[in-house]
Amino acid sequence: MNKCIERLYNGIIKENPTFVLILGMCPTLAVTTSLINGAGMGLTTTVVLTLSNTIIALLRKVIPDEVRMPAFIVIVASLVTMVQFMLQAYLPSLNDALGIYIPLIVVNCIILGRAESYASKNPVLPSLFDGIGMGLGFTIGLSFLGAFREILGAGSIAGFQIIPEDYCIRIFGLAPGAFFVLAALIAVQNKIRLSHGKKVKELPSCNGKCGECEQKCDNPTGKEGE
Repeated sequence: MNKCIERLYNGIIKENPTFVLILGMCPTLAVTTSLINGAGMGLTTTVVLTLSNTIIALLRKVIPDEVRMPAFIVIVASLVTMVQFMLQAYLPSLNDALGIYIPLIVVNCIILGRAESYASKNPVLPSLFDGIGMGLGFTIGLSFLGAFREILGAGSIAGFQIIPEDYCIRIFGLAPGAFFVLAALIAVQNKIRLSHGKKVKELPSCNGKCGECEQKCDNPTGKEGE
């Protein structure tokens, strides 16, 4: 179970596809004009990624190495087709908004990358959680990007107007705005990671009486500069 939790943590934080690995940039920049579109694309990809990882892990000892990539693509394409039919039936507005980017999930480098590097070499349960973690990380990235672009470009969030349109910066609703917002979010995320990495444990000041001290330090003599 610890390994499964680790896969969730890696996908959401440590190896986030959007902010750390910088993968899947085509849908990331194209469909994140709003929070709903970003979350919808992320959740759709999560479903496909989780199911494909699970199926490929189940069949990893059956699929010959010579045809593993074509086999992976067939599995992913079948799942994408099923998911698209579900969207057309129950969420037609979201299906229309995402458009051609739903079929393009088949060649999304996140899905094929996880299938090749992890699911094809690991048991079912860790592969399942790897797909969920990576999918949730991708969804969080797209949701944040879509939310900021919608607020800055349209003055609304999830369709609710919160800023007068006269104060909006229209470029953030266009393709160039996606690069600016993504760069800013990556910079903030890197700043937080670097700040967190610089924190060190502070020990109480040394009184020079090492025999009476219970603290473990790298200066057992108690002298400055050593």
